[in-house]
Amino acid sequence: MNTPSEKNRIEKNTLYLVATPIGNLADISERALKVLSEVDFIAAEDTRVTLRLLSHFGIKKPLISYFEHNRRERGEQIAGRILSGQSCALVTDAGTPAISDPGEDLVVLCWEKNIRVVPVPGASAAICALAVSGLPAGRFCFEGFLPTNRAERRARLDSLLSETRTMIIYEAPHKLRTTLADLARAFGEGRRIAVCRELTKLNEEIMRTTLGGALEYYNSQEPRGEYVLVLAGAEPARAGDRFWQKMSVAEHVGHYLDAGLTKTEAIKAAAVDRGLPKNAVYKELISPQ
Repeated sequence: MNTPSEKNRIEKNTLYLVATPIGNLADISERALKVLSEVDFIAAEDTRVTLRLLSHFGIKKPLISYFEHNRRERGEQIAGRILSGQSCALVTDAGTPAISDPGEDLVVLCWEKNIRVVPVPGASAAICALAVSGLPAGRFCFEGFLPTNRAERRARLDSLLSETRTMIIYEAPHKLRTTLADLARAFGEGRRIAVCRELTKLNEEIMRTTLGGALEYYNSQEPRGEYVLVLAGAEPARAGDRFWQKMSVAEHVGHYLDAGLTKTEAIKAAAVDRGLPKNAVYKELISPQ
């Protein structure tokens, strides 16, 4: 059995996923500081943000940027350095890397190359918001940021109409009003929601209300800061009331075509709704019974 000191030893040829504070620097863990201090280099979403964090704790380490627009090329470079015998800590601007974050691709790449990946847990905006929401937390689903494309967003919300689990959604301030309006149209203004703003920061605000109440509030208040929306799921009694239940497969696919999806996307969406393979929906579409 490994001793605590052995478990905490920084290993070569390893990627460490290091969670960083989402606002309050006091939330960083002793283990996270140890890893950041001892790895060979740090891959960061924004090196300027991470440099400020490291400077606050007196840590000096080589930094390399890893973000959405360089993740393919830079991911190979990072993996190559790890395979050569180095250790790397991956951090995002705030919270846990790889959750609604391009770090997800680096984790997959490392597993494909048989590189050891080690989590260093800490703050997560989604879990913090769920815990404080007052909504059922035993079962939940994380939706991250909703699609910006209107047709894709409508399809995503349609797929969640019968979701009974609590739903967690991220949103930026300039899109908050639109998202609340879209959620109200899809789920009704009476659906319960916790609107969590600037979690752990000086201006933290947690509002438990309904979608209608949230819309009314932000019609007069300018959204500021980063938001996590925690939305109640559908009542269990309505779980079987799916919008497509009385539709034929062709009508179901047509619903998504009308929403602006391509034929391939519409077939895939209908297949997900029905719990069927895509080819089964395609065969039914071209050869209806």
